[in-house]
Amino acid sequence: KINNKKMVLLVSSLDKYFSFLDKIEPNRLLIALISFGWAVSLWEHYLSYRQYMNYKQPRNVPLELEDLMTEEELQKARSYAIDKIQYNEIHSFVSEIETTLLLVFGILPWLWNNCDNILVKYDYINCEILQSVLFLCIMIIYSSITNIPWCYYYNFVLEERHGFNKQTILFYIRDTIKKLIVSLVLSITIAALLINIIKIGGDYFFIYAWLFLTIIALTIAVLYPNYIAPLFDHYDTLQHGTLRESIENLAAKINFPLTKIYVVKGSIKSAHSNAYFYGFFKAKRIVISDTLIKGYVMKGDNDKKKDNLNFDTASKSNVSRDNLILKELSESIIQRKVGIILADKTSEEITPLKSTTNPIAQEKGCEIDEVLAVLAHEFGHWKLNHNVFNLSISFLNLLFVFVVFAALFKRSVLYRSFGFEESCPILIGLLIIFQYVLSPYFESFSFFMTVLSRRFEFQADRFASKFHQATPLCRALKRLEKDNLSYPYSDSLYAMYHYSHPVLLERLKALKKTQ
Repeated sequence: KINNKKMVLLVSSLDKYFSFLDKIEPNRLLIALISFGWAVSLWEHYLSYRQYMNYKQPRNVPLELEDLMTEEELQKARSYAIDKIQYNEIHSFVSEIETTLLLVFGILPWLWNNCDNILVKYDYINCEILQSVLFLCIMIIYSSITNIPWCYYYNFVLEERHGFNKQTILFYIRDTIKKLIVSLVLSITIAALLINIIKIGGDYFFIYAWLFLTIIALTIAVLYPNYIAPLFDHYDTLQHGTLRESIENLAAKINFPLTKIYVVKGSIKSAHSNAYFYGFFKAKRIVISDTLIKGYVMKGDNDKKKDNLNFDTASKSNVSRDNLILKELSESIIQRKVGIILADKTSEEITPLKSTTNPIAQEKGCEIDEVLAVLAHEFGHWKLNHNVFNLSISFLNLLFVFVVFAALFKRSVLYRSFGFEESCPILIGLLIIFQYVLSPYFESFSFFMTVLSRRFEFQADRFASKFHQATPLCRALKRLEKDNLSYPYSDSLYAMYHYSHPVLLERLKALKKTQ
């Protein structure tokens, strides 16, 4: 009770601190918030320009990669990097313009009022939670529809051009519909309960809201890999063999509570690769993308080539949000991803193979000792408590932003600046404060977490090297760099601001010192 009273006093103190906002004209406040958004956008455009100019500079294969990457592959990686940064620049610029227009022309209050009019027709009067749910549904559907052309271009033009896209249009449509349904169900349920907690929570509502979202995040962390992820991807237990035995032996050495090892079929969507672990306490599970393991093919493909293939019991075996703070939080709980590019996943059964008739597929992926080295790096994150540390920071940050929200959400000037003259809806307050008012704080916090993440990556690499995994880890990182067409050169300022993992050449240099 004493601690709760202290928290209430803190909110009261912050409320007095933010009293200067009441003296600002609503239009000026809106202009200030939009201007900061554009300032951040221009800063990121500047960093992207530096990175683009870095890509345009003619360079040779670095000495560290000469044993694995050819000049032709370097130029392919360079072309892929240029295409991606141009796409991201156009997408982010259009999104910034779209957001500005929505605010300037008062689309949000217009939509909110129309949601109220719709409910009134059905005799639902002054039902803020229902109105919020309807508003949220329309915004999610609008966002999903407007994002379709961008996703289509990225997957079926850009990724297709560089040989990464493996999904069909029908598969993409099915996945998009599934994601929309899951997003609507989770968002509506969480938003309705959260708004109700804020309405009835009294002086301590921010503590209850924080506890609620913390429990939700932990619940999603448990449910997602077991019930939600299988809706989109097919998971198969890694069969007994050299790789499985090596993973189990390494896990036993460090007392890692390994219960299951899965292979997820990712090659039907993308050629990118991924490996991670998830789970709480004594129930850890490892997931390896089939594209990470050299020679892995779908069972259906294997049946067609049965006469030409030799089976082997040797099993086979990295890695970037989105919309909501809760989503980012729950993802950080569920898994630790390593490597270069986040992989897509799939939904077909797979079988381990000794060889394939496709020489290109045979070249991609890692050898058994390299996959083991990648997982040794992941074990390092667990052994060094990086996940616990990140989780603790995330929950403390969530508590802090709710304390600030408690001090701000009743200030009518914030709502009037966004065109809400007659009401102060809680959902709109969450949107305004989390997305706009706290934007400077979130930018600083994100940069801090990025810097911390790079530090953790170096520590996990050093942990792997203690188990004589430095050399195969170097090979694995170089192979993944080549397979994912990752360009090895990066602008230092761009990398410092954006990269959660150190650039490859820095990691190789650090690993070399441990050998």
